[in-house]
Amino acid sequence: MFVWQAIPSPDSGVWNLGPIPLRAYAIAIILGIVVAVWLGDKRWRKFGGNAAEISDIAVWAIPFGIIGGRIYHVATDPQLYFAAGKNPIDALKIWQGGLGIWGAIAAGAVGVWIAANRRGIYLGPLADALAPGILFAQAIGRWGNYFNQELFGSPTNLPWGLEIALRKRPIGYQEFETFHPTFLYESAWCVLIALFLLFAEQRWQIKNGQVFALYMGLYSFGRLMIEQLRIDPVNQAAGFRLNTFTALIVVFVAIILFNRLKSGSAGSRVIYKSK
Repeated sequence: MFVWQAIPSPDSGVWNLGPIPLRAYAIAIILGIVVAVWLGDKRWRKFGGNAAEISDIAVWAIPFGIIGGRIYHVATDPQLYFAAGKNPIDALKIWQGGLGIWGAIAAGAVGVWIAANRRGIYLGPLADALAPGILFAQAIGRWGNYFNQELFGSPTNLPWGLEIALRKRPIGYQEFETFHPTFLYESAWCVLIALFLLFAEQRWQIKNGQVFALYMGLYSFGRLMIEQLRIDPVNQAAGFRLNTFTALIVVFVAIILFNRLKSGSAGSRVIYKSK
């Protein structure tokens, strides 16, 4: 009788189409962006927004988000690129992995704000329209970590343990073969939050930025849990990973933001500024 013992990892995250390398990490990010834009556009038009506005806004948000995500990653783990024996040029190689979600969201929000301001759109309802799609994009993007065999958790003998090649295991973990698939935990968490946001939005009529605030808080709360499982070498403070502190800060900010926006939840959704 077949017994499931572990999740196998792919031998490679790159496939060559002639002279063109197809990288799973990049494909996962691109597919996630496509889903986020598609769902965001669908929701925005349901809110009363104009067609194609989300695509135009994405032209600002996507490059801002990618650059912000990379800056956060490099800034919080500089030893990966600037320590002795490292090549600083590798900091530019996004396709090899390494995007900090909080930097991506923060910088992406700046891009969205610029585009929204140019079009006379209120940021709150626009952020609400985008939130579920962003979560689905994160869920898809995390599979890039699976193909790169990176950002996995501590050793485990659970049936869904992830097999990691010896060359990919951190120092001190060479004797272990299976690890917590934190990419899968986070991917599943993002999908669950996205579905909950869609339900909560209809059930409790939250709007005007509250959906996005709820996304911030719930995602970061789950990330607090997942972060404690990860064993990839990162900088720490007071015995905790820096990402843990970031997640905790975002949880508190999200709670404050959600409650401050509460008074504006009643009534119809206003998405365009008066001219």
